[in-house]
Amino acid sequence: MACSLWPVEIPARNHVLQATSYRLPLAMKKRFLLRLDPKLYEALAKWAADDLRSVNAQIEYLLTKALKEAGRLPREEERRETQGEDV
Repeated sequence: MACSLWPVEIPARNHVLQATSYRLPLAMKKRFLLRLDPKLYEALAKWAADDLRSVNAQIEYLLTKALKEAGRLPREEERRETQGEDV
């Protein structure tokens, strides 16, 4: 199977607004370039599609989960998560 650097086909839905506690207006989100091994990207893309998320939302979800489990999630984010606030 050939690896592609572009996203695989994902069902047409609003992936960005999935049930998450880290929603911010796009203009407030930090943008940066992320280089990934093509096989890692393909695995992330498949997982994201299975969860009906974009690859970006899947990466953000996984990073948020890892930070929370490591006790490194910023206090404001922890408060929002426990109170169920949407930003």
